[in-house]
This record gives sequence, structure tokens and C-alpha cells, in this order.
Amino acid sequence: MFDLMPFDKRQDKNNGLMERYFNFPHSSFFNDFMDMKGVNFKTDIKEKEDSYILEAELPGLEKENIIIETEKDYLTIKVNKEENFEEEKDNFLHRERRTGSYQRSFRFNNVDIENIKAEYNNGILEINLPKLEKEKPRRKRIDIN
Repeated sequence: MFDLMPFDKRQDKNNGLMERYFNFPHSSFFNDFMDMKGVNFKTDIKEKEDSYILEAELPGLEKENIIIETEKDYLTIKVNKEENFEEEKDNFLHRERRTGSYQRSFRFNNVDIENIKAEYNNGILEINLPKLEKEKPRRKRIDIN
């Protein structure tokens, strides 16, 4: 079974609290580059008879910037992005560097971690998580002699 709530949902509860308290203005610099709250990308999870399909929207990235890991009952998607921008006009030189990272973790069980497959095309990461074969109930009636 897949837990559809992201592992870090507890942290999301207080996101924006400090900004609202101190009335910080929103910075389009950060909003354009990455959502600094850490839960930027959207996901859809579908259940099929023999697998789960997780689709994550990760536009503007190279697959080398995406890391997918499993540990215990968690699947984690990590994204690292570095961007350099340089502009020259007349005698003015403008350089800007931005880096950021974020991740989301999902709890699962009954998944065959040895056969998980992932593809990244046109900004969509698709992860196929095959289910383990269902165990037959280990229940047997014992006759008394």
C-alpha cells in the first residue's frame, strides 16, 4: 500500500508562518527558480493491479539533476539545480548564480525495490513501482485428535 501523504507533510503545516508574522515580501527571484519551501513539485500516484505509477512534474531539469533513492519503506526524489547567468551590456557586466535543492519522500510497502524503473521525458518523471507478489494467507485449521 502506498501512503499518498508526503513524508514531510508535518513541516508543510508551518510553511509561511515566519513570512506572515514578519510580513516578508515574496521574492520572484526565488519563486521563478525554485519553491524554497522544499515541496515544490507536484506528483500523481496511480495504482494498477501489479504496480504503482508515480508521476512528478520536474520541468527545466536534466536527468543528471534528479536522484531517486529507496531506504526502508521510503522512496525519495531529490533535485539539485545550479544555474549561472551572465549578461554584458556596454561597460556593465551582470553575473548571477543560483543554486537550490529540494526533495520529497513517499512511504510505501509491498513494493519490489529491485525492479523499480524510472523515465524522465519532457519535464515529467515517471517511476514504475512493481508490487510484490501477494502472500497467501498463512492460516490453516488444525484438527484435534
